[in-house]
Amino acid sequence: MLPWSNIDTVMFDMDGTLLDLHFDNYFWLQLVPKHYSEKHGVSEAEALDHVRLKYSEVHGTLDWYCVDYWVDELKLDIPQLKHSITDKIIIRPNVERLLKSLNAIGKRVLLITNAHPMSLELKMQHTGIGGYFHQRISSHSLQLAKENHGFWESLKGKEPYEPERTVLFDDNLNVLRQAKREGIAHLWAIKQPDSQQPAVAAAEFPQVDDFSAIIPMQANSSS
Repeated sequence: MLPWSNIDTVMFDMDGTLLDLHFDNYFWLQLVPKHYSEKHGVSEAEALDHVRLKYSEVHGTLDWYCVDYWVDELKLDIPQLKHSITDKIIIRPNVERLLKSLNAIGKRVLLITNAHPMSLELKMQHTGIGGYFHQRISSHSLQLAKENHGFWESLKGKEPYEPERTVLFDDNLNVLRQAKREGIAHLWAIKQPDSQQPAVAAAEFPQVDDFSAIIPMQANSSS
């Protein structure tokens, strides 16, 4: 259990943390190569090799998460493709229970995502969970990815917070490591970001699987 009495601000990543990462893995590793293959007249295997190479060139940068970048780079209608598979946008177990409980006990609840604003809006519309957050912030508005040096300090300009009284939940270890370097005290990884893939190996951060395990006790007792 987290020391909830010592925490004022709760930050959540979106993809792989609140939402099943299967949507994104399917999109980038199956749907995009399929459409790239059809449009550019190459085999699906060649298309996958090509897009993997393109992904690796910008991995960990803001371009990696940028819809506009990939529209230009791959000559595909990325927004339309995302809209075509909204049935795969799934909330992870007990996310809404936790979000409700944190609001009920007065925590400041933030969504801090690397997702492009278009993807963020699509997923909030589809899931209906947007109202649980006091702010929803895309890293594109800060012109830094969350794993980039200075992101968490820059965030204070948009959302003042005390790092020592903040918890961050994120499935990206590089993001968690950067948040640690910038002083965020409570850091949690996600055990199985993609429901269709095996659990990830434990690293230097505690992992959460089902969010019901960490719902604050005072929220449970008042419900």
